[in-house]
Amino acid sequence: MNPWIVSLFWLSVILLGYTFIGYPLMIWAAGWFKRTRLDREAWNKPISVLLVAHNEASRLARKLDSIFAADCQSQICEVIVASDGSTDDTATVVEAYPDDRVRLVAFPERRGKPACLNELIPQCAAEVIVLTDARQELDPAAIGKLCESFADVRVGVASGELVFRYPDTTSAAARGIGAYWRYEKFIRKCESRFRSVPGATGAFYAIRRNIFQPIPAETILDDVAIPLRLVARGYHCTFDSEAVAYDEPSQTHEQESIRKRRTIAGCLQLIQQSPEWLNPRANPIWWEFVSHKVLRLVSPWLVVTALLTNALLVRYDPYFYLMALQGTLCLLAALGWHYQRTGHASRIGGALLMFAALNVTTVTAWWDAIRGRFSPTWQRAA
Repeated sequence: MNPWIVSLFWLSVILLGYTFIGYPLMIWAAGWFKRTRLDREAWNKPISVLLVAHNEASRLARKLDSIFAADCQSQICEVIVASDGSTDDTATVVEAYPDDRVRLVAFPERRGKPACLNELIPQCAAEVIVLTDARQELDPAAIGKLCESFADVRVGVASGELVFRYPDTTSAAARGIGAYWRYEKFIRKCESRFRSVPGATGAFYAIRRNIFQPIPAETILDDVAIPLRLVARGYHCTFDSEAVAYDEPSQTHEQESIRKRRTIAGCLQLIQQSPEWLNPRANPIWWEFVSHKVLRLVSPWLVVTALLTNALLVRYDPYFYLMALQGTLCLLAALGWHYQRTGHASRIGGALLMFAALNVTTVTAWWDAIRGRFSPTWQRAA
């Protein structure tokens, strides 16, 4: 038995286990034994809402209704809708909305969300700015709950929670995506309890206007770049599970891969833009950032290494049984794919299919990064 092959196998298995099981348990324990106590109280000051949209005319009226249905709607002093190079009726819908607090800022050419945020955030009237997207519906209590965190001057960013609603036609893929998202939210809650979350929920988060710093216009993940820049300056990024935005999960892994591929490529871009975040001295939440964001980027290579080295060791005990276990997991993922194709749901198969699809998508995101295919504009899944 070659000791180098044995070492590679166990290193891969241990890192995979740490990334997806060990770290969540450790951050849960860290938050349980050493909790960061932050003040919370009702936010009685004005609130600005900023929404960047590209060709979202069909959704905007419902989204604006959702915003003004907020319990704290009387505190909303303005809702700025940035039309990012829209070619549909976005401008018409916004200008026709029957509330004079709604203001349209139309950019004739598509610039991407970061460029719009860089220009408009300093122009907002309120101290706290809620950033949201057109698709998600907000719970009536969501904006008020999100702003409660800013009663503590240490908080620079507050992230809301995305909750999936499942239609009757929910697929196996959607169930797997939903299970993965619940797992992800558990980690974020634990990170917030311990210190700070290394990123916010892009569909719904809030920041303080006076501490905002512009981010590179080509940035893909504004919801990670903005919070991490503030965390590096000593502010907290908190996750509020009571500030809820509702959405529906992608129904196929093809749809989800469009979003996830862009997200993973965005993580690689952030490391390229700000390598200092890999330095414990420069990043106060270095452990969270590396464990939650960086190690997932090498997950597919760890999976391949574990499979190949296990195949080379299969004639030795206990590696034959470990290979059988890996084969069983692959078969369950294939079963999840079969259920998706036939329109049925499968909890275990769907979750394992999601894990397999995540790793395949990560490889394609690496390919995007190697070719420098970073784009701040997004593509809507069909």
